[in-house]
Amino acid sequence: MSADLDRLVAGVGALLLDFDGPVCSVFAGYPAPQVAAELVNVLRKHGVDVPTDLAGEPDPLEVLRRTGAAGDQDVTRGVEDVLCAAERRAIETAEPTPYGREVIVAARQAGLSVAVVSNNSDGAVTAYLAAHRLAGYVSQVVGRAYADPERMKPNPEPILQAVNAVGEPPNRCLLVGDSTSDIDGSRAAGVRVIGYANRPAKVQKFRSAGSDLVIMSMSEIADVLMRRAIS
Repeated sequence: MSADLDRLVAGVGALLLDFDGPVCSVFAGYPAPQVAAELVNVLRKHGVDVPTDLAGEPDPLEVLRRTGAAGDQDVTRGVEDVLCAAERRAIETAEPTPYGREVIVAARQAGLSVAVVSNNSDGAVTAYLAAHRLAGYVSQVVGRAYADPERMKPNPEPILQAVNAVGEPPNRCLLVGDSTSDIDGSRAAGVRVIGYANRPAKVQKFRSAGSDLVIMSMSEIADVLMRRAIS
């Protein structure tokens, strides 16, 4: 694994990171199911007849996605605004991912550009980076397009925005993500991708989705980048 990871990292000039997972656990102190339930209440306040499966949906991003698919832009904006506020609140108790910080710092020390590409709002991402003294290491933040959930990953658009911002060709960019949407979006964008399997059940799923490599800890990338920084 280490040799494969060394070879993969050696060929890149920019590191792209998903946020919720590789960098931190956004909803560690403000649980995602609670946020999702708050978004469902927004739908009800707008007079939406919420189906049972959506009423019990634990993922706030999925609530937003399904709201957008229904096609009422006023309702979508209402859900988006509440979600953005909830994400900013969640950042106050977000739990840093072990070795996430070390990956970001080592990447910069190794001469790589670093960008965050997230389905969370850019306001939440930038607030976290500032609070954890990481803003100076990250050259670009690409967050969720406002009230337009069809443009979230796995749509490759936000990944390509980050690629353009860091000034590297797609095949010299490496994205680390913890969902199949990261892998699918990276494949569509022509970007190399590592699946961060923060749960064992994700390992085979990421391999089947076409991830270049699968890691179980961000320390694996941090070690490679630190060696590159001092070589």
